[in-house]
Amino acid sequence: MMDIKEPIARNVGAGADSLIALSERIHSHPETAWEEHRAAAWVAEALDAGGFDVTASYLGLETALLATAGSGPFRVGICAEYDALPGLGHACGHNLIAATSVGASLALAPLADDLGITVELYGTPAEEGGGGKIEMLDRGAFAGLDLAMLAHPAPVDVAEARPFAVSHSRVEYRGKAAHAAAYPEQGVNAADAFIIAQTAIGLLRQQLPDGVRVHGIVTHGGEAPNAIPELTQGRWYIRAETLADLAEIEPRVRHCFEAGALATGCELGVTPESKPYSEFRTDGRALAAYRRNAEALGRSFAGADVAARMNRASTDMGNVSQVVAAIHPYVGIGSLPALNHQREFAAHCVGGLAERALLDAAVALAWTAVDSRAKASHVD
Repeated sequence: MMDIKEPIARNVGAGADSLIALSERIHSHPETAWEEHRAAAWVAEALDAGGFDVTASYLGLETALLATAGSGPFRVGICAEYDALPGLGHACGHNLIAATSVGASLALAPLADDLGITVELYGTPAEEGGGGKIEMLDRGAFAGLDLAMLAHPAPVDVAEARPFAVSHSRVEYRGKAAHAAAYPEQGVNAADAFIIAQTAIGLLRQQLPDGVRVHGIVTHGGEAPNAIPELTQGRWYIRAETLADLAEIEPRVRHCFEAGALATGCELGVTPESKPYSEFRTDGRALAAYRRNAEALGRSFAGADVAARMNRASTDMGNVSQVVAAIHPYVGIGSLPALNHQREFAAHCVGGLAERALLDAAVALAWTAVDSRAKASHVD
């Protein structure tokens, strides 16, 4: 098996400078969900130069893409994420995901036919709340894959993803403006509606199961301090262990928002930002192969106590995992005490440790594709 794997590692090493440059370029030009035009184009260019057949604006989504190489019966889908967080840049390291996935795909491509593999890189926009992979699933992406995977940056290495299911909603209250000093009784205060809703949610948390999270922000709180706010808006997430649990919790949270409307006389609007993200269904064999491969490269995985916190972040890759075999390991960039979704974490997503994580993960993913193909051939 190492006779096959060693050329893959050499391919990643030979392309290291280009992969690091791609990661740094995306990191320096952060684009938020559905706006990743430059990142998608740079990923497409790298794959086109590597001999892939590239389809841009895949399935009618402007910043999605599909790139394929090889024609083997075993289809491996490697997902590239590249959206950034509003105001925080690449504080979740999607620049590294994109470059890692490109590196693994380019390393596999020259050997794909000999291995009996078709390599399919999916450029997947809007992971940060927009549900890009879900949109792609609904349009037919990922169908029939034998394995889907990506490696996600984290402070430390964690093998298994155990993300929460999550729903993302935009919440809006509409009231009536009035002069706050001269005619306050003429106003209907939309800011008060949010205060009441958030108070109700805070009280509700005491009765929520341990595996539930409810959190959000007010994105628009009014126009001027001397005007009763007539419009307030926010974004809110509800997380639970499974989609089934989420369906039970959502009405209880909705009642909190309704309480704000009832108490103030405002009109309430709640609009989903995407379909809910699912919990993750991990393919055990592929994950075991990834773990062995990462350890063979000198990486070590965090203990269960640390992993239990690191692996809970929600992802639309969970929805993919409900349809095809999938893994979503975390690759450590040595950022502690900086954690995902902090500015300090974004700073750690470039530099020496990040570069090593990028290259190691690219090799480990490609080797996992080889192992998974070999296992499938043995079963056949």
